[in-house]
Amino acid sequence: MANLPQWQHPYPLLLIVILFGSSSAWLLQFGFPPLQPRVRYYAPLVAGAVAILGGCDLLTAKWRSLPHPFFPSPDEVLGSLIEDRKILLESTWHSLRLLACGYLAGVTAGLVTGVLIGWFSIARYWLTPVLKTIGPVPATALVPLVMTLFPASLSFFSGAALIAFAVWFPMTMLTAAGISHVPLSYLDVARTMGASRLYLIFNVAIPAALPNIFLGLFQGLGASFLTLIVAETVGVKAGLGWYIQWQKGYAEYGKVYASLLIMAIFFSSLMTLLFMARDHFLRWQKGVVKW
Repeated sequence: MANLPQWQHPYPLLLIVILFGSSSAWLLQFGFPPLQPRVRYYAPLVAGAVAILGGCDLLTAKWRSLPHPFFPSPDEVLGSLIEDRKILLESTWHSLRLLACGYLAGVTAGLVTGVLIGWFSIARYWLTPVLKTIGPVPATALVPLVMTLFPASLSFFSGAALIAFAVWFPMTMLTAAGISHVPLSYLDVARTMGASRLYLIFNVAIPAALPNIFLGLFQGLGASFLTLIVAETVGVKAGLGWYIQWQKGYAEYGKVYASLLIMAIFFSSLMTLLFMARDHFLRWQKGVVKW
């Protein structure tokens, strides 16, 4: 880090940007009164973030109270982001592709099995024991089995299979619970109007089960984050988890923390998108239940 040019030491610049932005927002609120609630809401958060950054800088770079290199300064972490920006971008893209493939496969499988178990009694009889037996097994415990089934050249598919399995179980359980608890009055009204079985499933049962389905989506997304990191550290040859293992081997903890920072933003953004989807599809719940 010491050999990097001055522009790759972004911590002082970050503080200047925060100071300029905070001062501008404080001044603008007097000219634009609608801005005042936002300024009052976000001001403590910004002050807290600056206090944490300052405390980390004092403990690592200034006082060196924490052992180096395990606890790098904020400047080292931000500088690592700039130094390895290309490979971090590629790793993030690879992690996104792997997560998307595994998550969508798990959601699709969970929806199908959940609807089958929730609607058809014969499917519930045969699939419930299977679900109760293999569903609770952690996906990470299946890593040796998946690595045996898939050759090294198909490590991407083995990682996606692990993620899909981790998502499948909560999706199935919550979708089946939602389908099973659809009020009979909804179905009776539709039947009196001549609705077919397929119409009842796709136009009555599934929409009524959406709150449970979204619970499954949230739980599945959390499980997929954990499985993604494990899959990338043991089998996949790219991605943020792989990058962390690689840099940890060279004791480049500044780069490890930089990738963790990207990971936090990455996962938080995906969770925010899912919340936005829930707010859109379940907007009828506003005012009915507490969000």
